[in-house]
Amino acid sequence: MKQPLNSISDSQLLSRLKQGENTAFQVIYDRYWKRLYAYAYSVYRDEGVCEDCVQELFISLWQNNKETTILHLESYLFKAIKYKLSAHIKKLKFDVVHDEELKLLGNPESEKTDMEYLELEEVITAHINQLSGKCREVFVLSRMKNKSNSEIAEELKISKRTVESHISNALRLLRSSLRETSYFSLFIILRLL
Repeated sequence: MKQPLNSISDSQLLSRLKQGENTAFQVIYDRYWKRLYAYAYSVYRDEGVCEDCVQELFISLWQNNKETTILHLESYLFKAIKYKLSAHIKKLKFDVVHDEELKLLGNPESEKTDMEYLELEEVITAHINQLSGKCREVFVLSRMKNKSNSEIAEELKISKRTVESHISNALRLLRSSLRETSYFSLFIILRLL
């Protein structure tokens, strides 16, 4: 029996979205629209602007979903709405209240770092996706889903030693393929790995 779309995980929805499933997009929209709007409205109390920003975000997600690699949908969407609001507020001739709202959104340097992190996350995901099937599966369970080696071995019906071998191989391949990145990026990558 096929699992209903509204009960599957974000990562499964993203996978189906990349395959062009309109219904997966609709589930993502239904799952996150109200929460994104509520967050936007808590920052900038203008219904029209908040609705526009959320709509633009979903349009962008739909149009760019095949090119954009997203590891964590919820985190990605909330960071994206923050950037859209920040960009909107900066375009305004704002008063003191808006100035305070800008400060709440963070300074441009931290936003730049957040954007760099998102871009780096996309690069890392692309490299992870290039790992062989079982190696990738083990690595994702270990590093993205925080499962122990024993839990992975049990789930995949392989030995703990095989799990360790896959993780070791994945780390070696990722470090090797990411050598061309800047020292700052490499530092972040090594901390993630």
